[in-house]
Amino acid sequence: MTRPVHISTYERERSARLNRWRKPLVTRRERWAAWLNMFFSDHGFIRLFYLNLHRISPNAWRSAQPMPHQIRRLVRQGLRSVVNLRGGQSYGSLPLEQETCAAEGVDFEVFVMRSRALPAVEDVQAAKAMFERLEYPVLFHCKSGADRAGLISGLYLALHEGIPVRQAQRQLGLRYGHVRQGKTGVLDTLFNAYLTDHPGEDVPLMDWIETRYDPIALTEKFDASGIGNFVTETLLRRE
Repeated sequence: MTRPVHISTYERERSARLNRWRKPLVTRRERWAAWLNMFFSDHGFIRLFYLNLHRISPNAWRSAQPMPHQIRRLVRQGLRSVVNLRGGQSYGSLPLEQETCAAEGVDFEVFVMRSRALPAVEDVQAAKAMFERLEYPVLFHCKSGADRAGLISGLYLALHEGIPVRQAQRQLGLRYGHVRQGKTGVLDTLFNAYLTDHPGEDVPLMDWIETRYDPIALTEKFDASGIGNFVTETLLRRE
């Protein structure tokens, strides 16, 4: 006999939040609700004044979660694609972003990354394939524009534009809000491990990732500091 699957109250509520924002906005009430949710629950009021927007090359920007008018402003500067790095997004920012991209003729893609975990080899391979198919210029963004946006920007510069890894890794820097002393600092270990193995960068980064990169071992060796954890997990707590 098949037993019924028990779903906790938390999971039901989480599923309801996710499903609410994974469908098009139809009514004026839904659109107002999405705006209010983006502005307050998703901290859009901060990004209204500071988007953490940076142009990393003639073909790419990085930023925090953009609002519709900020996307339209970039479209006027040539934007052709948007890559959202956020996973399990339960905020009104998502349908508003999708709606704006569709209206402006901008390609929209979700490529989920984590701010406190290294990507698997397959994830980096998928990112490289994405770089090859995107229409440029592109905007890479997460919620705050500090960690996930930094890692994908570094990978993009190294794997797609051929920028030296030592230069590309600067995308994970304090100027963008990335704190390497906290749990988010685990992302730095990808580039650091490569440069330890190949300080002269004599082996292509992708070749090293496919043959030597071990995210599990690197994670086990990484040790965040107490102060760093306080900053990233309390003062700057991000999804």
